[in-house]
Amino acid sequence: MSVQWLGRCAVASMPGVTESQFQILRIAGFVAAAGFALGLQWLRPHARLHGSGPVNAGLWLINAALLSAVCGACACMVARWAAGHGVGFLNRLTAPSSIAVPLTIVGLDLVSYGWHRANHRVTFLWGFHQVHHSDLGFTVSTGVRFHPGELLLSLPIRLAAVATLGAPPVAVVIFEVVFTIANLFEHGNIGLPLWLEQQLGRLLVTPALHRRHHTRRYPELDSNFGTIFTLWDRWLGTYGESTSAVHVDTGLPSGEYVPNVLRALLLPLRVQRQR
Repeated sequence: MSVQWLGRCAVASMPGVTESQFQILRIAGFVAAAGFALGLQWLRPHARLHGSGPVNAGLWLINAALLSAVCGACACMVARWAAGHGVGFLNRLTAPSSIAVPLTIVGLDLVSYGWHRANHRVTFLWGFHQVHHSDLGFTVSTGVRFHPGELLLSLPIRLAAVATLGAPPVAVVIFEVVFTIANLFEHGNIGLPLWLEQQLGRLLVTPALHRRHHTRRYPELDSNFGTIFTLWDRWLGTYGESTSAVHVDTGLPSGEYVPNVLRALLLPLRVQRQR
């Protein structure tokens, strides 16, 4: 989702905060999430990896600029429209924030699971999603390595989910913050203590669980699609156990190396979905 959604949605939900002030808060939130994940990666590295930092950063900058221009406040507009017209499950229930916020987080995370799984099953979608998996390393920056085509294709799905759920703007903001933290954390080159992994993994996606998802091997590549919760994988038959003690060769099944941003942008022209 566009980084601008957070600022404009939150401004609509918090009249005392100007858009420029919230932009500062939003940037600080992203930096804090990245700092948290990078700090853990530095303190408890899982393996010696270099990743593809320059390529990942280049794709992130392109995506941030493109999505801001194409859909700067779409989620906020949809959430406000749904609230104003009584559209969506939560609006029909007139649910208070104490209920709407957790249900929004759970509901939108389920949608994210479904979209992620579709990206692995539908050849056309995999063409774009393989860019994310083409990182030979597995670091925090892998969490922002996406082809702009994948993000643009996901917009209608995510907006429809916000409207169908009737998610209030403030709940969308909170979901985005939680989603960002989870996304950067689980892509970290982080080795957690076994006892902590086991406890966290009962509910939340850990780096070890998501590292399994980035393997070059089938069928492990088609497992652990969740971003925040492990519940969807457990309930829908795509869960696979993994710990930091397990070594995972990450990257595409073909082992193809993507040395620069241009090669990454052109990668969908060669769909590599061998089994």
